[in-house]
Amino acid sequence: MQRKKIMKILIIIIGGFVVANVGWYAFCGYAWSWGPFAKLHDIKTARHPGNSKKYNLDGVEAKQESVLKEKKIIFLGSSVTYGASSQGISFVDFIRKQNGSEVVKEAVSGTTLVDEGNDSYIARLENINEDHADLFICQLSTNDATQKKTLGTIGSSAEIEDFDTHTVAGAMEYIIAYVKEKWGCPVMFYTNPQYDSEEYETMVKLLKDIQQKWDIGVIDMWSDMAFNQISTEERDLYMADSIHPTKAGYLEWWLPYMENKIELYYESGQEEL
Repeated sequence: MQRKKIMKILIIIIGGFVVANVGWYAFCGYAWSWGPFAKLHDIKTARHPGNSKKYNLDGVEAKQESVLKEKKIIFLGSSVTYGASSQGISFVDFIRKQNGSEVVKEAVSGTTLVDEGNDSYIARLENINEDHADLFICQLSTNDATQKKTLGTIGSSAEIEDFDTHTVAGAMEYIIAYVKEKWGCPVMFYTNPQYDSEEYETMVKLLKDIQQKWDIGVIDMWSDMAFNQISTEERDLYMADSIHPTKAGYLEWWLPYMENKIELYYESGQEEL
């Protein structure tokens, strides 16, 4: 009799644990487009006015002339690069369509620069099977800030084996060194616009210091005060939340700014944009 009671209690505990985990994964999928229930987020964001059909990719016309035409651009990032709140359409896809670029979009929601696990930025970078790239653009991941990953410090070395990839600084330097060694192409990082995060602000400052060391390009949407001064109505249309844009946000707000910075850097190779 006592054994049956114990078994019953164990079953209840295990059942509760399973239900709690399924519930947590479902919540993550609905809220952040992460995990096995990521499609729930698509259902949620599809109703957003910023994701209406008029902002679809098929409505974008290609430019007659573009310095990025037929250029192979590799993009590495997480949910913002992927387009987690815009049905998988991001600025990457708009750049491809509008400029006639060949793009590699290596983006997985919830992943970090810091090298922890098989889906980190570095792990996925090392699995990109491309022989050539004209330009490489990496997202300054908001996930490292949200998860409060160790910031680290900029090293004195430029040798790839010297970087601590379990820190944000080391991971960023490793990515730059790897790209320069494998493809020998220009490297850029891009930031998010401003949102409430002291950790991300610190990461932006770190990125600017890394820029000085490595002569990379930086699309700094965080620090550009004029860029960030949009109306409440525009922000409601352009952003699904404080971090993730809608299709309208990518197309009307981010795209013109990013294209301009990318073209200037690619044409001139200047560090300061």
